[in-house]
Amino acid sequence: MLGVVGVLAGLLAGCGIRATQVPTDFGPAPSMVPCELSVTDLATQATPSGIPVEVFLLCSGALVRVNRSVQVTEGADETQRRDVVAQSLLDALAGDPSDAEDEAGYRTAVPTGLTVTGPRPADPVDTLRLSTPPDALPQYALAQIVCTFADSAAAGDNGSVVLGSTSADTLRRYDCTAEVQSNPGSGTPPSTEVGVS
Repeated sequence: MLGVVGVLAGLLAGCGIRATQVPTDFGPAPSMVPCELSVTDLATQATPSGIPVEVFLLCSGALVRVNRSVQVTEGADETQRRDVVAQSLLDALAGDPSDAEDEAGYRTAVPTGLTVTGPRPADPVDTLRLSTPPDALPQYALAQIVCTFADSAAAGDNGSVVLGSTSADTLRRYDCTAEVQSNPGSGTPPSTEVGVS
């Protein structure tokens, strides 16, 4: 009996996957590195028409830039262009990440249905007003919006953005700092109140 058990143990110990001399080609191994998109994935994201822009998605607890494009009507003046770009950026943030981005761990916290308008007559020229008050948005969503707008032509491309609500008069200038980008859930992006004349 003990001899049989020993033979079975020897056979089981030899089980496993053996190397093969037959060439196989199943493509590259899937990347286990989060937040990394292959050159092929990046090329697939490229859109043949529209203005190239960047938005910030969430990945591994940080904000990461991804490429998008927006459509702007020919002949639109600067104010109209800014409003269209701002809404397009907001829509891109609220949209689902691509399949490749999803597999790499990209996410968004920005809710769908948000709208944005430009400044009222007394507002600073680079003001953007959201349909939901900024302080009512989830921290991650606000960080995504602040950094996306602050890094775009919609808000002046100076690292900050003046945000308010369509239902309130108060405005705040939010900064997209390195801390916000690396740890967007740590708190509300730093901001200062902006006077409205």
